[in-house]
Amino acid sequence: MDYLLDNPEAERIYQEILLRIKRLQNRDVVNSMQRRGIDYKVNFGVAIPMLHQIASTYAKNHLVALKLWNKQWRETMILATLLEDPSDVTENQMDFWVRNFQSTEIAEQAAMNLFSKTSFAYKKAFEYCLGKKLLVKIVGLLLIGRLALTDHKAADENFDPFFELMSPLSKDSQLSLVFSRIFIQIGMRNMNLHELAIRHASILKTIDSEVSCQNANLILSELNYEEVIAMIKQRENK
Repeated sequence: MDYLLDNPEAERIYQEILLRIKRLQNRDVVNSMQRRGIDYKVNFGVAIPMLHQIASTYAKNHLVALKLWNKQWRETMILATLLEDPSDVTENQMDFWVRNFQSTEIAEQAAMNLFSKTSFAYKKAFEYCLGKKLLVKIVGLLLIGRLALTDHKAADENFDPFFELMSPLSKDSQLSLVFSRIFIQIGMRNMNLHELAIRHASILKTIDSEVSCQNANLILSELNYEEVIAMIKQRENK
């Protein structure tokens, strides 16, 4: 990562944000998250909409985002993804942040708020899908799913390569919820990708893996739903 000289204004904003987070602490939310197995080093239980509200009162600031990320609180990491300028993000910075992810929640927020808006989003999504660690693979899947939803001008060829990665990922039961959702999102982008998704999901059924078959059945059930097909066609005709 690049290291930048600190400045008083960045430090003022940073300290102000920390104080705002502390004032919004909700122990009930923290306890609820812990009961569901979602645990952080430091968590104040501030709701995501409240964090968006905080972020909306500040301009994008690379240095403030780095300071917030390095604090490693749940809330500061999410706010870092909201306050960072995508044009200032480097591949090394993305890799460093991904290595420090503590939960799927942070992975999803980073993919949605920041990573999908960088110039190398597709490249890193492909790379992360090939990663060894579970959370890294999840980031890759979430990132391509976000691009499928938001990058309306992207050519279908941007998404084709990801179908080739799906067979090994489909075997991992820990990825199943994210895997099937992202596969379906790509398939719902347009009728061309819908047909490709159906074809590749059918291939998953031939793999000697119960998990792959379960994922394939879920994907095919959703994508073959008449209302889904009608919605895709209606969107294309607009």
